[in-house]
Amino acid sequence: MITLRNFTVDDALEFQQKQSANMSLDEVKSLLTKWQEKKFEGKYCEMFAVTNDEGIVGMISLYQHSENVISCGPEIFEHYRKQGMGMEAMILAMKIAKNKGYKLISQQIRVNNTASIALHKKLGFETDEYIYKNRHNNDVQIFIKLL
Repeated sequence: MITLRNFTVDDALEFQQKQSANMSLDEVKSLLTKWQEKKFEGKYCEMFAVTNDEGIVGMISLYQHSENVISCGPEIFEHYRKQGMGMEAMILAMKIAKNKGYKLISQQIRVNNTASIALHKKLGFETDEYIYKNRHNNDVQIFIKLL
């Protein structure tokens, strides 16, 4: 069973070891402190640690696009993938978003990310299967779901 909680500066060493070995400990602490602001580019954005008995196994973000629309970005660390944790984390994050009053979740998923596409389809997301270019010039599809 997994849980979601906000990151704290106390997570810096574990986060660095599991996800950001290329960053100094001070850089990681700075990043975790920034996440505690729960804002990005003036909009609500919250980053959660995905945890289980082994500690932090991933992270998931909620990012506001408008008053009613939010996106959710899961990342389970490589060692912990293919165990259903991404689905559990998404379900928990969608409940948080719904409790905050959001009505729709919208995701951009790279067309070559077959695992994420499969996950979102299992969770009931819909797509028109049209391929868009995102701001990083990646081919993506938009997946949406009512909360």
